[in-house]
Order: sequence, then structure tokens, then C-alpha cells
Amino acid sequence: MIDEPEARQADIDAVTAFREQWSLPGIIDVHTHFMPKNVMDKVWRYFDSAGPLTGMEWPIAYRHEEDVRLDRLRSYGVRAFTSMIYPHKPHMAAWLNEWAVEFAARNPDCLHTSTFYPEPGAAEYVTEALEAGTRVFKSHIQVGDYSPNDPLLDGVWGVLEDAGTPIVIHCGSGPAPGRFTGPGPIADLLTRYPRLRLVIAHMGMPEYAEFLALAERHDRVLLDTTMAFTDFINDAAPLLPSDLPRLLDLQERILFGSDFPNIPYPYAHALEAVSRLDLGAEWVRAVCHGNGVRLFDL
Repeated sequence: MIDEPEARQADIDAVTAFREQWSLPGIIDVHTHFMPKNVMDKVWRYFDSAGPLTGMEWPIAYRHEEDVRLDRLRSYGVRAFTSMIYPHKPHMAAWLNEWAVEFAARNPDCLHTSTFYPEPGAAEYVTEALEAGTRVFKSHIQVGDYSPNDPLLDGVWGVLEDAGTPIVIHCGSGPAPGRFTGPGPIADLLTRYPRLRLVIAHMGMPEYAEFLALAERHDRVLLDTTMAFTDFINDAAPLLPSDLPRLLDLQERILFGSDFPNIPYPYAHALEAVSRLDLGAEWVRAVCHGNGVRLFDL
């Protein structure tokens, strides 16, 4: 955990140096987690025991109280961030959304985030969340263990397609596969709801090529960089060099995400992993700042 005063300052200095190197006025991070404390504690316990599931030890680098985590993000120059919440069972999403309303009200630099689950009434509470000011939704196919094509979600997708609100969706099969992960279910979903503004979390890891192909076919599909390209994940799920030109072609639809605080390395490394792809300064600035500004009209 990055907590000692000297280590903390070095951590902040590394991100500041990155912003200065690439002339970034700030960072837009579309994939950060803030949750009710009891839920976050449960998530951290999951990662503490994730080794047998993922084959990788997963120490949480930023296991701090909420106010400390907020201060750290702001000290990095993060201009806007999310509170990615997600349910793993029925009757949980609406409660999480109520918490998110209060969290966003206390933290105006947070992009008000909501979620959903396949259950009766989901379309109604998603509509209420939009009316309350939600700017982005989170769907976690692996943790929720549900199909994106569950009929109970049809109303949700219809509402979100009409609203044009981004949905950050963890649908790739990494770091651990689920019953409904992978590009196939998302391709089927987009056949039925082609105007959905999906943000494929983790670049669709490890099925990068297949999810890039979906983005190439659907001009409202985006991807976030969360954990992709980092040293931590590269051995298990490397991006093929042949896919690099596709990242350049999709420059305007790739967004920076960190997974803060649930990462086992410093925040600066997530940024460095993006820049060392060597796709140019314009690409780095678009991914880390400009695309998020445009998507959320900041």
C-alpha cells in the first residue's frame, strides 16, 4: 500500500511529471471505484483471495479511507472520475444508485455513476437514475453472473439506447472468465440495440482483437484502457503488435481508465502503460483527457 509520506509524494510527483511531459491540463479517468464502505471492504476481500481465481496475487495499492482516496486522485490532477458500482445479486442495484446520488452531490468532480441488474423494475430505477442526473452506468457481466441479453434487461437497454448515456461494461473474459463473458454476447446485444454507447472495460481483455472489431463495426462503441498494457497484465493478456494500428484508428474512442484504488501498482504506471505504446502525443492526450472531455461535455 502506498502510504508512507515519502512514497506518497513520489507517487504524486510521478503523475505530475506525466501530465507535464504530455502537456495535459488534467486527466479524465472513466474507471475508478467508490462504493459504500461495506461493499468496498467486500471487494477488497475478494481481491485478497483472488490468486487462486486469476493466477495472480493482487495487493491493493490504495487501500485507504474514502477521503484519502479522493484527495489522492485530485492531487494527481484528475479532473473527473467515476464511482463504478455494481451489484452481484437482485435488490442491490437500486440501493447502490441511491448511495451514488449522495456521493456525486458531495463530490461534483465525480461523474454521477449508476448501475443495474436483470430483475423486475430495472428499467424503472434506471429511468429514475437518469432523472437524478446519472452520467454513466456500470455493468459487470462477470461479477453479476448475468447475460447482457437477459430479457429482464431489455427495458434497460432500450432506455439507455434512447438516452445515449455511456455504459462502462466489463464483458471481457479477463482477469477471470464468467459464464457470459466474451465478445459473442455483446455482438448479439449490439445487433438488437445498435445505438448503445458501450464503453468496453479493460479493452475487452483478453479478447482485444474481437472487441476492437466490434468498435470498428459500431461507431458508438468505445473502449477503456483499464489495466490493459500494464506490466501486471501483459504476460497473461498481451496486446498483439498487429493490433496497434487499430488503436490509432480508434483514437477518438479510447478512454483512460485506471481501476483506482483496486490496482496492485502505482497510478502512474497505468498512465505510462498508455504512453509507451508509442502512438504519439496526440493519441496520449486524446485518450487521457480530450476524449473524456468530449464524451461527458466537460
